[in-house]
Amino acid sequence: MELTQHSVHFTAETPSNGVLVRDFTVGEVTGALWSPAASASTRAPLVLMGHGGGNHSKSPAMAGRAERLVNGAGFHVATIDAPGHGDRPRTPHDEREITLMQQKMAAGEPVGEIVVRYNAHLAERAVPEWLATLDALQELPEIGAEGPVGYYGLNMGTAIGVPLTASEPRITAAVLGLFWYDETLAEAARRITVPIEFALQRDDEHIPLPSGLALFDAFASKQKSLHINSGSHKELPRFEADSAVRFFARHLTVDGSTA
Repeated sequence: MELTQHSVHFTAETPSNGVLVRDFTVGEVTGALWSPAASASTRAPLVLMGHGGGNHSKSPAMAGRAERLVNGAGFHVATIDAPGHGDRPRTPHDEREITLMQQKMAAGEPVGEIVVRYNAHLAERAVPEWLATLDALQELPEIGAEGPVGYYGLNMGTAIGVPLTASEPRITAAVLGLFWYDETLAEAARRITVPIEFALQRDDEHIPLPSGLALFDAFASKQKSLHINSGSHKELPRFEADSAVRFFARHLTVDGSTA
């Protein structure tokens, strides 16, 4: 899938906790760019951040992680709404898969197979959108075509982020996790050699630990770190977001330090 070349069109801006949040569109894709409020036009590394399933580009979890990256390291952070998320319309295929997933969850049945299948479908649509968005963002003077780029995404953000990172050499470091092993996803992981930080929950009720470990093992990166915390799927400790800030500071800045 190829998208027509579009530029970033800013539609609103809001200051929040020392961060300037600028809503934007790239064609029909909606998103937000988070920058230091005092120096929004200053050149700095860019982190692309993908949200989890059922969420959107400005959900509380996304806002919290973006603010940590901006205030902690002075980065720009870009988020976009995945297909069928946020205000983006769902297709009949989206509706069928989501309904089936909800029925399985309500019955207490495993949903891994459905999530992996549906997220792979979303990734096929989302990866070209991310590439078009990155092209457009790099036209901005505060980002530029030569600046460092990282990717940060958990859950569905990993299902999209793995094939994105595998296909995009501009991404030079990634924080991922909380997802199942799947051979198609693992094949993409085997093509990734950039530094990786990967998070799993030991007591995840959806993702068996051996499955998550198998996906981590698939990455070809020589520099990869595995963080396993106790707790359920939604109990990933907030300090993992601080670890992500330090990870990106090491790999996307010259001196490896946070702001």
